[in-house]
Amino acid sequence: MSDLRKNETRQLAPIDSRQMETLRVFHEVARALTSNLDLDSLLRSIMSKMEEFFGPEHWSLLMVDEESGDLYYALSTGLDDAMLRELRLKRGEGIAGYVATTGNPLVVADVGADPDWSRYAQAHPELNLRSIACIPIRHGDRTLGVLQLNNSKLDLLPESSLAFLRVLCDYAAIALENARQVNLIHYLSITDDCTGLFNARHLYTLLEQEIQTHGGRSVRRVVPILKPHFSLLFLDLDRFKRVNDCHGHLVGSRLLAEVGMLLKQTLGSGHAAFRYGGDEFVALLRGLDKPAATQLSQQILDKISQTRFLSGEGLSLSVTASLGLATFPQDGHTLHDLIRSADTMMYAAKDNGRNQLMVANGPTPGPHPAPGLSRHR
Repeated sequence: MSDLRKNETRQLAPIDSRQMETLRVFHEVARALTSNLDLDSLLRSIMSKMEEFFGPEHWSLLMVDEESGDLYYALSTGLDDAMLRELRLKRGEGIAGYVATTGNPLVVADVGADPDWSRYAQAHPELNLRSIACIPIRHGDRTLGVLQLNNSKLDLLPESSLAFLRVLCDYAAIALENARQVNLIHYLSITDDCTGLFNARHLYTLLEQEIQTHGGRSVRRVVPILKPHFSLLFLDLDRFKRVNDCHGHLVGSRLLAEVGMLLKQTLGSGHAAFRYGGDEFVALLRGLDKPAATQLSQQILDKISQTRFLSGEGLSLSVTASLGLATFPQDGHTLHDLIRSADTMMYAAKDNGRNQLMVANGPTPGPHPAPGLSRHR
């Protein structure tokens, strides 16, 4: 047979079923990765295809926490999800930690034949390890995560399948980085760059959602249905201009950042803090009726007046604030009415002597301080 004839024969050789399956999965994963920038959906798309193709007894996708560098379980199956949800792995710890640190894939077709990993398997009998495929998901020189497949039938898979797994992890890295950039852009669009709190634009978005959730009149809906409460707190620093005049705007900005941090820490994760503009802040107090919101607002007022700010820079500044509180739905059924009520109360606090909390008392707000909370200093 001539060389030309042999080449034609090779070109026309049929693709076997395994190759077709590989191409199909690769196509579906590539399509999922290039059409979705939602991180959670993206991760699930990756893992469902990995599971379908390699059939591990249990698998895990661990992501790198950019702040701490620890690994956390983003997705997993075949293991105790409740246990893994709280588990953090240090770099170098366990199989995934080892791969994340070295940046090198680890493939062990038979754990029993490898002395090092055999000892590891014996030390962790709950994993019932027989084979390991652990591949880093890397973008440039950064490890974004680690894919770990335990007890796949690696000895029955061709070498091309493992190469396929590595290629999919490369695609996953690109998709995850794209999703991360999209999330970063969104974060920057809703965040105040001076304090790190949410900005006023995001306040309106969340407040609108909160009103719709509780059945009030949003900008788009006009059907008032009284449902559980939430509250809105406006806060303005007293005589903040003096700080800028005496110490300069850079010190003023640092003071705003420290006040914002104090506000965020005092509120905790259940509520949301915003910089509304200038030296004015807002807190969305989710699920708090007027008595509960008043109590938390008083704590914020006390902490601000008792804290010495910028001590680390040798200044030790003391500031006070004027606070105004309004509660949905008593003090307003719409976004704008609720904001107006809290804002009016804040200015009433300033007019009444500053360094105090004033609480709205109905849809037509007036100077109604909460009992025992109005203080003139």
